[in-house]
Amino acid sequence: MIGTILNVITVAMGSTLGLLIGDRLPKNTQDSVITGLGLVTLVVGMQNAFLSGNIIIPLISLVIGVLIGEWVNVQQRLDNFAGWLQTKVGGKGPGGQPDGDMSDRERFINGFVTASLVFCIGPLTFIGSLQDGMSGDYQLLAIKSVLDGFASLAFAASLGVGVMFSIITIIVLQGGLAVTGYFAGAIMTDPMIDEMTATGGLLLIGLSLILLDIKKPRIANFLPALLIAPLLVAVATALGIEIYPKF
Repeated sequence: MIGTILNVITVAMGSTLGLLIGDRLPKNTQDSVITGLGLVTLVVGMQNAFLSGNIIIPLISLVIGVLIGEWVNVQQRLDNFAGWLQTKVGGKGPGGQPDGDMSDRERFINGFVTASLVFCIGPLTFIGSLQDGMSGDYQLLAIKSVLDGFASLAFAASLGVGVMFSIITIIVLQGGLAVTGYFAGAIMTDPMIDEMTATGGLLLIGLSLILLDIKKPRIANFLPALLIAPLLVAVATALGIEIYPKF
């Protein structure tokens, strides 16, 4: 869990600095920062997606995952949790000013959900957390922590205090993966991790559409796909089905 704790510290520090400078940045500058983060998220998502050995696996994972996610309504539950958090911090927006209208609440929710998804979807999250749990090697999470620290600064400056509360998501998800790695990480094969990472890459591409203000897909409802992808690989392997094309 050392890697997760380090990640929480860097995000908390980055978010704090972002909140301190956020009010000093013009609106156009804040929008440009988010656009820049959207472009980087798009590139990272594409890189991750290309790790798939058979794009059919992420495709099926997304379809099954979103059906489950829409049924459970993960996005609404995450939004509701963010809204509950916003009321618990005293109904204050970025910079500690009282929320005067619904836009501040929406900003908090947007900051929390966006940061949670960016920080918790990707190969460094899954592979790093599993390695941390399996062997205590938190090198990948240390790298992720530095990256997330800078990203949280930029996000908090533009999206506000909700970004800081994404540390709750980091603790729950990365901590859970570390525990999973401790007990069952040995069963995660490289193909399972690759397909899970590729599926996560597609989710990051979807998230980049939100940051670039192109489309607003309910990305959280696709999260179950991250569990479906390695499961499909495991089932295919157990049944002796060849899932990777031969050239």
